[in-house]
Amino acid sequence: MRQPQILFVNCRVATMTDEGPYGLIEDAAIAVSQEKIVWVGARNDVPAAVAAFALRDLGGRLVTPALVDCHTHIVHGGHRAGEFEMRLQGASYEEVARAGGGIVSTVNATRNASEEDLIAAALPRVDALISEGVSVIEVKSGYGLDIETELTMLRAARRLAALRPVTVVTSFLGAHAVPAEFKGRADAYIDELCITALYAAHAEGLVDAVDGFCEGIAFTPEQIARVFDVAKSLGLPTKLHAEQLSNLGGAALAAGYGALSADHLEYLDEAGVKAMASAGTVAVLLPGAFYTLRETQMPPVDLLRKHNVPIAIATDMNPGSSPLCSLLLAMNMACTLFRMTPEEALAGATVHAAAALGLADRGRIAPDQRADFAVWDIDHPAELAYRIGFNALHSRIIGGQP
Repeated sequence: MRQPQILFVNCRVATMTDEGPYGLIEDAAIAVSQEKIVWVGARNDVPAAVAAFALRDLGGRLVTPALVDCHTHIVHGGHRAGEFEMRLQGASYEEVARAGGGIVSTVNATRNASEEDLIAAALPRVDALISEGVSVIEVKSGYGLDIETELTMLRAARRLAALRPVTVVTSFLGAHAVPAEFKGRADAYIDELCITALYAAHAEGLVDAVDGFCEGIAFTPEQIARVFDVAKSLGLPTKLHAEQLSNLGGAALAAGYGALSADHLEYLDEAGVKAMASAGTVAVLLPGAFYTLRETQMPPVDLLRKHNVPIAIATDMNPGSSPLCSLLLAMNMACTLFRMTPEEALAGATVHAAAALGLADRGRIAPDQRADFAVWDIDHPAELAYRIGFNALHSRIIGGQP
């Protein structure tokens, strides 16, 4: 069915292009045809080619690109509220993990959940993000750590996009932790199970990118490299949890594979920043995990700025270290905890988040971009990061349709 051609008028548009702060256009108009933006600019400059499109008045509201949550673990079984209590009593993230909690405890709950169970648990979290203007959600596997459960998680993630008006991008995260049955045998896990599961998931069309956790409590750079070699052979892009708790050189490793992103990055050094800059790898900062784990080592935002590394912001929604279902709050945290500007935070949840997923047609309001945008009842785009616990969303427009 041919989509109607619409001219959205009477709005202020934060295009998130490089044309001035926020790319802001006062008294703007946006022309949409076939789910794509074909023109945007001042309403007085509307070209004749789009002037006959059906008008839709946005009531003087602010329009931004729809938000993109580029790092989540939103599909999982169970919860870890007990570990939250343990950390409040002084246990560190590593101590909880080594005591049998952490990722491995969620693995047990996820293995015991059916695909339907995982979907039912994930949908309220997906709905919370959609209600804040999110149009794209990245979803990782990594709580199965066996072949069948990894596939089940990815199948559940794919089905979320059929049940809700949202784009889901999947990441295979088999290299997330060593399961109990492979304790002390991380190399065997990588070679015998993780890589086998990756081949199976790819064959089923379930994988958009390949991720890993490069850390002392997870996998070494050498082990991650073996997984990334397979990803490369399959033509799949890579991304990496790196430098969250220590500096193992994971970001530089990821950059060496031309990774879409390196995520967390609290312990990233300048050499790693330079490697990311050379590769065009996006830095994904996750203030929800920083906050929940009560970390004190901030990611090197000034170094990322110095070397022009794009900075994305995401919720890292997961049951242990970031049970956060609000991208707006993540933007506020990025400003308050990491001293980012509100403009950087909005770019981090739109254009740079889209780049972290390899989505060149999202994240900006510009010709040839998909017509996914959010309409807000606010005066200025800085309010999105400024307010706490307040959702100013008026509506989402997806593919040009409310």
